[in-house]
Amino acid sequence: MAQHDRRTDRLGAILANVFLLLAAASSGAGDGRHDRKALQVPDDFPRFVVPGQEQRMALLRELFWLHYQPAGPLIPLWDEWMPKSTLWPARGEGEQLQAMRRRWASALASRPINAEGYVHTQQHDGTAHAEGWPFPLWTQAGGMGWHFAPTGVPGYDAPLVKPDDWKLIGARGGTVTAKGWPLELTAPRAMAQPPAFAVSARVAPWLRLNWWANGLENARCYVEWTTKEAPEFSPDRRAYFSPSADGQLAASLPMGGNEGKMDLSRVETRTMIPMYRLPGWKGTITGLRIGFDNSGPVHVVIKSFHTACDSRHNINNSNFIRGCHDYFLWSGDVPFLRGQMPRIRVAMRFIMREFDTRRRKCVYTTWPGHEGRSGVRYVDGKKVIVPGEGIGSNYWDLLPFGGEDALATVYYYDALGDLAELEAEIAAHPQWEVPRGAEAFDPADLRRHAQEVKDYGTKRFWNEKTGRFGTVDLDGRLHDYGFTFLNNEAVYHDFATAEQARSIHAWLSGQRTIEGDTSVGKDIYHWRFGPRSTTRRNLDYYFWAWSNPESVPWGYQVQDGGAVLGFAYHDLMARLKTAGPDDAWQRLSRILDWFDEVQKAGGYREYYKDGSRGTLQGGNVPGGLGMDREFFESILVPQVMLYGFLGFRPTADGCVLDPRLPSDWKELTVTRIHLQDHVLDISVKADAIHVTDHASGGRPLKIRRAAGGTLKVIAH
Repeated sequence: MAQHDRRTDRLGAILANVFLLLAAASSGAGDGRHDRKALQVPDDFPRFVVPGQEQRMALLRELFWLHYQPAGPLIPLWDEWMPKSTLWPARGEGEQLQAMRRRWASALASRPINAEGYVHTQQHDGTAHAEGWPFPLWTQAGGMGWHFAPTGVPGYDAPLVKPDDWKLIGARGGTVTAKGWPLELTAPRAMAQPPAFAVSARVAPWLRLNWWANGLENARCYVEWTTKEAPEFSPDRRAYFSPSADGQLAASLPMGGNEGKMDLSRVETRTMIPMYRLPGWKGTITGLRIGFDNSGPVHVVIKSFHTACDSRHNINNSNFIRGCHDYFLWSGDVPFLRGQMPRIRVAMRFIMREFDTRRRKCVYTTWPGHEGRSGVRYVDGKKVIVPGEGIGSNYWDLLPFGGEDALATVYYYDALGDLAELEAEIAAHPQWEVPRGAEAFDPADLRRHAQEVKDYGTKRFWNEKTGRFGTVDLDGRLHDYGFTFLNNEAVYHDFATAEQARSIHAWLSGQRTIEGDTSVGKDIYHWRFGPRSTTRRNLDYYFWAWSNPESVPWGYQVQDGGAVLGFAYHDLMARLKTAGPDDAWQRLSRILDWFDEVQKAGGYREYYKDGSRGTLQGGNVPGGLGMDREFFESILVPQVMLYGFLGFRPTADGCVLDPRLPSDWKELTVTRIHLQDHVLDISVKADAIHVTDHASGGRPLKIRRAAGGTLKVIAH
């Protein structure tokens, strides 16, 4: 183990802003910089109507509109949360009514999936895995790299260097430009070799080459390496890679003379080479060289070449499947399903193969750094930093979920059910002409497997001492810091047993106290709008570069006693399932009282200028509370009205309603629900459900009540 040094804190200021998720995209609407009186909700935006609760329903609609404005398709991280929140509001008519659907269809259909079946993360650039999260950076891991041009993303760059010490064989180098270092490969089988170095193979599982090339279409490019024990290059230590067509360019290369200009308008190729899979990649790596395998003159531009941490997310594929499922049920878009079903199946097979889920009955993550172990440890009372350990696998990017990953397993369980539903509907509707063949999954088999996953996970991840879920690393150690998000989502997705759900509710509601927790009872809801993300102070379960958590007071870091507004939705839904509608409504009322105060103060940013109320994170500013700017999932909270109290569930041919109203609600109406070709207003009373269809000219809907009873559809 390596002791902590300055390299691990090099980007501490950047990492304090834990998520840094698309902040630029959300710098306008939804950032809280407004007066409540100026927030005008359009007439065609859905309404929640509960007689006697007009003020609170108006507040909830305001909250919905505030976070709907900047919402839409993002990256796969949000594919479970955003479709269900943005697809159903019926805004406008005609083309405007279809606008959000078109955005989602395009976004989901264009999600990149690599040759192995992994769905790319699609976050902004960094110096980690090109298909993963932008950090950890190789500079934090103690890796090695050469950057001739920057990433273009402030805070995610390594120092720029010159190629003066590189050795070229059969090639000549040009003057470094804003794009990188141009090379002309003048002889066959040219090579480029960076200067010698010494790096542990353990912290450098991948090599990444950002470049452009012209004329390598049939080449078998490769990287060779030397080690401390094997100091000479050899074909026995060679990793092959293929240039991507995305980087093929046709023009000539600028070499500082009159050689012409190379068109660099196309996106550079980001080649990822999985060195950790090769048996010779071990010990101390001391040298690298790139073999281009060119048969004739070739033009190349190298932007950067460096080692990389494995920053992939193991939840992307499950989220993509769930997002496609939700989009199809809401839209009824059969051509979309026909086009995406092969990709959905590929995404599921990747999960099953890569994480050994059929045999392990969980998402068993063995990617380097994702084994679920912490990179911050205490040995004999002394802090030890372990570079390369504890890399995040999901939204909670400081926490080392991985190994036998509880959160990823919950998402996988849910994705199995969603895919089973899609496969069953495809089988029942041959007229859709969605290809099945050998690649199709058997819905019954998926459901059996889902039950196996639940049976295993509810034992493996359950902490009998605390009566809640934790996550397990590859050493078999269970980590439990009172992860409220994990526990509430386990209940929400019906992963937890009924007994476990009751135990979780008793903990969160303060009916029982867990020994060792920092926050208990009412203090779990100290931030008012929702539970703390964790209830036990965490000083030793992080990725290695977040190595000084004690410097941040309890509750002033989102992932250590702080809170995220959006996940109050799962808390509300879990309460509804476990404790009933009165309990859920009481909690929602408290959220709305808080929101009323916030809006009267001028919005989130004005309200939290008073630091005693907490500190907001967002837009490169660290804090303990997440609700605006990059926290797009805040839009989830109002969805409890549709999916919870109304009990609405879209189906391939309509919807199922299972309303659960609080005892003091005589009626609930939700308006402007855009379901397939219809715009519905649905009113629920104790003894009847009335559905008004404002666009009944489309395909007929089958609207069912889960528990039976009267259901009246009025077509306008």
